[in-house]
Amino acid sequence: MQTIDSNTFLYAVLGDPVSHSLSPFMYNSAFIHIGYNGVYLAFNVKGRELASAISGIKALGIRGASITIPHKVAVMEFLDELDEKALKIGAVNTIVNRDGKLFGYNTDCLGATNALLEKTDIKDKDVVILGSGGAARAIGFGIVSEGGKLTILGVLKDEGEKLAKDLGVNYYHLSELGNIDCSILINATPVGMTPDTKAMPVQRQDLKKEMVVMDIVYNPIKTRLLKEAEDLGCITVDGASMFVYQGVAQFEMWTEKKAPVDIMRNTVMAALGK
Repeated sequence: MQTIDSNTFLYAVLGDPVSHSLSPFMYNSAFIHIGYNGVYLAFNVKGRELASAISGIKALGIRGASITIPHKVAVMEFLDELDEKALKIGAVNTIVNRDGKLFGYNTDCLGATNALLEKTDIKDKDVVILGSGGAARAIGFGIVSEGGKLTILGVLKDEGEKLAKDLGVNYYHLSELGNIDCSILINATPVGMTPDTKAMPVQRQDLKKEMVVMDIVYNPIKTRLLKEAEDLGCITVDGASMFVYQGVAQFEMWTEKKAPVDIMRNTVMAALGK
């Protein structure tokens, strides 16, 4: 049983929404497993409250935080220092509080590429990312770094074109998917996430059985996109893999201890009923 006392280190996830988040399950089970005196909580933070929330991290001595949708880009201006990779990506999903100074990092990039590399090579593959937010930025950076031939598709023209320019790749409207070579398709939007589980970011006819299809949504673990892709015979990569890999990197940054990867993965799968 975990004992919470005045020496317990506090960690948090900030996002909107966060009611679906499995981060508290994952990190708290990991803390207990290694005997670390820490606790992790979820805080729903609206965009207008983000600056105050980040100030609160300092004021309350919160040791670290996960940043999720929709704050991964906006949070950067409120931090004291940014890691070089996070700066290049242009998005932060991890905050480490070192003596009242907040450092921003990005572990989404590593999480996504590790999850993909379990199932497929990336180098020289035609990769399409759906979306242009903070997660798409991180994943796109990872794909380009691994030698993938990337295209960004979306519905937010200005945001999409900026991301494409930053990565040195092309941007097209989502409706162009059928006209673009695609070996690996990655959904980097929240479409299909609980509670809107019937939604899909693309049409079934846009999927081809030769594709590897990845969805960063992890709740539900098998989104409608992944179900449709599986039915066609596609190789699929669920969001839980990326979620766990990025979480392992966060855990080790915060605690400076080796993460219990299997415990974290099993906790997430159990929470998802798998």
